[in-house]
Amino acid sequence: MEDCFETLISSYLDTKVGIVADFVSEELAQHLIDRLFALKEQNLLKAAGIGNVAKLTHNAEIRSDEIYWLERNNNNEFENQFLDQMDAYVSYLNRSCYTGITGYEFHFALFDKGSFYRKHLDQFKDNSSRQFSMITYLNQNWQPEDGGELCIYDDEKVQKVAPTNRKTVFFKSDELVHEVLETNKARLSVTGWLRRD
Repeated sequence: MEDCFETLISSYLDTKVGIVADFVSEELAQHLIDRLFALKEQNLLKAAGIGNVAKLTHNAEIRSDEIYWLERNNNNEFENQFLDQMDAYVSYLNRSCYTGITGYEFHFALFDKGSFYRKHLDQFKDNSSRQFSMITYLNQNWQPEDGGELCIYDDEKVQKVAPTNRKTVFFKSDELVHEVLETNKARLSVTGWLRRD
């Protein structure tokens, strides 16, 4: 597992965008996919908002995905397996890079066909606790024509990341403007932030 962590960190240090192809196992990815679709069936996904608690708004012209927060007290075995892996990653990151991360927050994100998230930064203007953004994709057999790429802007450079199954992306929350391009079929991920509170 530490080889996977090291690949994510070293690629981030090289390019500002860490990417590893297999952050979660095939088995865990499948369980997370099943969990997300079950939540959808039970109408437990909620329209995603913009802004933090005090200034939360909903605007489908900017963001049109649905989310469900992963929490230990959901008592779901597979959510907890994912969070266990995040605990291990945060521990490794703090030991190797002295980042001082003290917590995290993650949610499932489902972009139905035609959904998108326009250009944005992940850190709030009035709260700098989010240090790093992480997205783990859960999309089997994703094809270029399916769209839904993560598009990252860094000065004159534009990087497009296909949301292929088990891939994880890692970058500074306050540095890189990014967007989710319109998807042509359901696009699944676990998305979140490593925090320093």
